[in-house]
Amino acid sequence: MSYNNDSDDSKTNDDSSVITFDDGRDRSLSSREAERRQLEADMARFLNHGGEIKQIDRDVRMDPPRKPESNYGSRPI
Repeated sequence: MSYNNDSDDSKTNDDSSVITFDDGRDRSLSSREAERRQLEADMARFLNHGGEIKQIDRDVRMDPPRKPESNYGSRPI
């Protein structure tokens, strides 16, 4: 990630600082706000087409805990 805070940048920008990632994405305040609006529109479309958002407890894990395995003494003598 590289940070770009040049005032004589060739892009005209309303934001005082621009963060540009190595993949070329612009991370200015206006670009992040546009991403937020797009995410909200996508969520509304998902919910309007019958989608459902479920709240998951913080302690829920995808994989249940497993019994620890012991390899002690497993090598041949």
